[in-house]
Amino acid sequence: MLWDFQTPGISDALFERTEDVPITKEDIRAIVISKLRLKAGYSAIDIGCGSGSITVELCLQTKGAVYGIDSDEKAIELTRKNLGKFGVAAKLIHSRAQDVLPSLPEVDAVIVGGTYGDTKRVIQMAASRLKKGGRIVIDTILIETMYQALEAVSELELDEVEVTQVTIAKGRKVTTGTMMLARNPVMIISATKR
Repeated sequence: MLWDFQTPGISDALFERTEDVPITKEDIRAIVISKLRLKAGYSAIDIGCGSGSITVELCLQTKGAVYGIDSDEKAIELTRKNLGKFGVAAKLIHSRAQDVLPSLPEVDAVIVGGTYGDTKRVIQMAASRLKKGGRIVIDTILIETMYQALEAVSELELDEVEVTQVTIAKGRKVTTGTMMLARNPVMIISATKR
């Protein structure tokens, strides 16, 4: 097995990647997965699945029904490759989240990673697919998206709302030692449906 551990945060190097399809980096992914509070048998939706790194981790953590949604066909194909590489399966949907969410079943967890400018509506629709006690996690690097996400979460009156900002720096060897290179700060909102 490619990832024979129970912990989230699979090494980025293990995923198939392309320059034009985003990946949630391993350190952020580990935090996002932990905020979802997953259990075996849970079902989940990954909105804006991109390279499929979170979709793969959801499958490994839950072994339940997982749905990956993306409006970019290249992202769906890359996610499909990564699912195959890790020997897991998810239902992949090439569509805008707004168009497909109403037809999906209620799930235990939703991750919102890509809203393409329709943040509030996507979050509202995602929360409507959550079972009572289900968890939603929204991650973003844009301040505008964070603002809209906070508004949506407030209007939905979710419980256990938590806002976290994470800044990761990774070491890179240079001729004189190790230099730390900062990545974009990521803002993560997590909450529970009443």
